[in-house]
Order: sequence, then structure tokens, then C-alpha cells
Amino acid sequence: MEKAADIEAAVAALKRGGLVIMPTETVYGLAADAGDARAVAAVYAAKGRPAFNPLIAHVADVATARRIARFDERAERLAAAFWPGPLTLVLPVEDDALVCDLARAGLDTVAVRSPAHLVAHALLEAFGGPLVAPSANRSGRPSPTTYADAVEETGPAAAAALDGGPCAIGLESTVVALIDEARLLRPGSVTRSQIEALIGPLLEAEADARRSPGRLSRHYAPSLPLRLNATEPRTDEVWLGFGPHGGSGFNLSPEGDLAEAAANLFAYLRAADRSQGAAGISVAPIPDTGLGEAINDRLRRAAGFVG
Repeated sequence: MEKAADIEAAVAALKRGGLVIMPTETVYGLAADAGDARAVAAVYAAKGRPAFNPLIAHVADVATARRIARFDERAERLAAAFWPGPLTLVLPVEDDALVCDLARAGLDTVAVRSPAHLVAHALLEAFGGPLVAPSANRSGRPSPTTYADAVEETGPAAAAALDGGPCAIGLESTVVALIDEARLLRPGSVTRSQIEALIGPLLEAEADARRSPGRLSRHYAPSLPLRLNATEPRTDEVWLGFGPHGGSGFNLSPEGDLAEAAANLFAYLRAADRSQGAAGISVAPIPDTGLGEAINDRLRRAAGFVG
């Protein structure tokens, strides 16, 4: 846990319009005051992120979320079940001054979540308002799940950096839009079945896809090309295996554990991408059930197959 003095220094940097590397249970984020358009612009610049891609407003609690977004019964039910935690809700905006137009990409909706990480919670509570905190990587690169990777990616742009250890989940949050009918915009560790058990069937993203981060076709991408659902690597490829017959290279989970695979995904993509002399990365098939839906979504985006 970061010392109180480190949290205070990070809050002071945020209030000056600076950026702060912040750990969450999903991935490390590059945080800024959600209501400060100049600070949000600095996040976009540091990441090289397209301005049409909205950012998630992170809050300490449901009470703060209700100040910036209009909650209906479905939102209340999901927040009660999964917050703090890795679930983002896209809702009609309530106070557009607290999350500026640039952070919302000009939309009349806002994406909001309350992270579970103790350091993130301490920072949000001390700051007293919403922070945008997209993953602390350059846009399109694999998201950082360790402090070292976050600092390597966007450290020069940050006024402060908080070390919260390795991220427990390692995948960005599930995103659900509750504008009219409920839609799954991005799968994550809170699974479709868990959500549907509380609010009924989820439709696919369709027209609401633009309201979510992480919807670009070439997203989470390493420099090397990815070949998905491979049975074995080619001689010039780095192998990213899954299950007991992973072979040489990297194995997301030798035991075939989807939670372990999710936690390792971005770190292993980064490690494979650094391999000398490789022409590509081959990835073993991942079951498309439960958390596997989210893992495969990230892999397809990394390979450029989703648009």
C-alpha cells in the first residue's frame, strides 16, 4: 500500500492538472481530473489516443457516481452486486461539468466505475471527485499490468506514479450500456451470465459500441502480428500457449485456468513482443466461455479482426 504522503502528492499533482499513474485491479491507468479538459487532453496526448474514444470516469463510491450519471434500477442492482470492482456502466450523463465533454468524446453518456484496488480507492477518496484513468499504455499497445510496464509506457508524461503491485485481474473492465436496452459493449471478468442473472438478457453492442473505450479494430496490439487459434507455432513465431500442452515459449495458464490466463495476457503479449528475431506470435485456442469471451475479444482486437 502506498504511503499517505504518496497519495497526498498524487492528489496535489492531479489538482494542478497533472497526470498520475494509478494501479487498479484490472490494469494500470493514467489518471487525470475528469472535469479538467486540459488535463484530459494531456492524457490523450500521452497515449496518442483518438479523441473520439471515450474515457471511463473512476469514482470512489456509488454516491459519487450518482452525481455524474443517472442511475436506473438496473444500474443500482449492478453497482450493488459488483462495485467496487471491474464493471463499467455507460449511463446518461447527469452533471457534464464533473466529466468534461472531451472525456465523454462529445457524447450525452458517461462511462463510470468504482475500482476495487486499495491504492486506487485511497487516491479517489482523497481526490474527492471522478478521475479518468485509461490504461497507462500508448494507444493500441498492450495494457500495462505491472508498475514497471506502466512507467515504461507513459511514465515521462506522469507527474506522479503509484505502485500497487501486479494487477490481480489483468483485463480491462466489463462495459455495459444501460441507455435503453442493456447492451454488452466490452466483455471482461464480470461475465455476461453474471450480469444477465441480475438484469436479464444483454444485447450486442451494435450502435452503442462508440460509447465504450476499447472498441477500435486495432487495439491492445503488440508490434508483431498475431496468429490466433494456432495448433503449434511456426519456426519464426513466439508461442503463446494455453493448457497442459503449451510447448515452449509462453503459456497463459498451464492448468487451463481462464482467470490465470486473463491475468497473464497483456504481460505475456508484451514479453513475446520483445522476443529477438521473431516474425510473429501464434496463440493457442482459448475456450470462448465465461472469462474466455473477454480474453478472445482482446486477442481479436490485438490481431485487428474487430472493427
